[in-house]
This record gives sequence, structure tokens and C-alpha cells, in this order.
Amino acid sequence: MTINRDSIRQQIRQKRKKLTKQAQQQAAQQLVQQLAKISEVINAQHIGIYLSNDGELNTMPFIHWCWQQQKNVYIPVLHPFTKGYLLFFQYTPTTPLKNNKFNIKEPLLNIQTLCPINNLDLLFMPLVAFDNQGNRLGMGGGFYDRTLSNHQMHKPLLIGLAHDCQQVDNIPTEHWDIPLQKIVTPQKIIQPE
Repeated sequence: MTINRDSIRQQIRQKRKKLTKQAQQQAAQQLVQQLAKISEVINAQHIGIYLSNDGELNTMPFIHWCWQQQKNVYIPVLHPFTKGYLLFFQYTPTTPLKNNKFNIKEPLLNIQTLCPINNLDLLFMPLVAFDNQGNRLGMGGGFYDRTLSNHQMHKPLLIGLAHDCQQVDNIPTEHWDIPLQKIVTPQKIIQPE
């Protein structure tokens, strides 16, 4: 019996939401330790990342680490004119934020802080579930797959971030799914073949 994508999403989101506050905090700190030893992260200057939501692994400790290392951080904003796409704007400790239609914080539109996606060295992507092959199951909106679909590029390196409990054996894929080049959890770094 094959498990469909929606039931995987539902099961893994429930698992993720059951993590205690203490487990979440510990995982976020362990994630920083994991990421700080990856050469691509050490050498990156322009990093795209998301603000955590819905029980996702907290990215703020890593964002603070990036700022301390003088790295430029960019977070996604729902494209104001092209439905279903993302733009990336610089995020600093003083960037004003507002809630988007999904109640996720994003910077105010400011063309001066916009970063074209192929100028990012790394793009950390949220996910609900992942497998060892680098397949990623997101929330189902397709924003990242759609945004990345037009880019024939070597940059950015696509890295998924997740709790260890979000790993599954096999994610059923669709032709539009864009695979990850690395997946980092608090306990391991997966480099798909």
C-alpha cells in the first residue's frame, strides 16, 4: 500500500508538534553546531533561509550565528504580483516584519534589499518530510519548487532543515519536485547520491 503525500504530511506534522519546548530549543542549538562545521556554510556570504513556523526546527539561533559571522541573510516574501512565487529580501536585526496571508513573518517590500535567487550561495528550505534520496515534501503550496523551476543555476546550494523525526523511507515524488543537495538535522548531515 502506498502512502500518499497528504497522509505523510499529516503524520509528520503531528510528530513535529509533539516535540516539547525543551526538545525544540535543544534541536535548534544542535542545528547551529551541525551547520557551523559545513564548509559551504562557512564559505557562504549570502544565505537564504526561512523563519520557522508550525513546529519547524527553529532557525533563529542559526540566523543569529550568521549575523555574528558577518553573513548576509535573506528570507522569503510572497511575490506581490506573481502568485505562488517567492522573492528573497535581506533580513537584519532591525528589519521591520509583517505577517503574510499564512501568518508567517516577512520583511516589508524594499527593492534595495532584494536579492535575486541566483545570487544566494545557499538556500535553506523548510520541509515537512524528507528521505535519504534528497526528496523533500513541503506544506503543499509549491512555492519553493515553483520559484526554483525557472533557474538553471549552480547556485544556490539547496539544503533542507528538519528534525530527525521528519525522515521517512520514501517520499512519492512528482515531476515538479526539486530535490535537495543536502539535508541537515540536529543529529546528521545527509548528502544524497
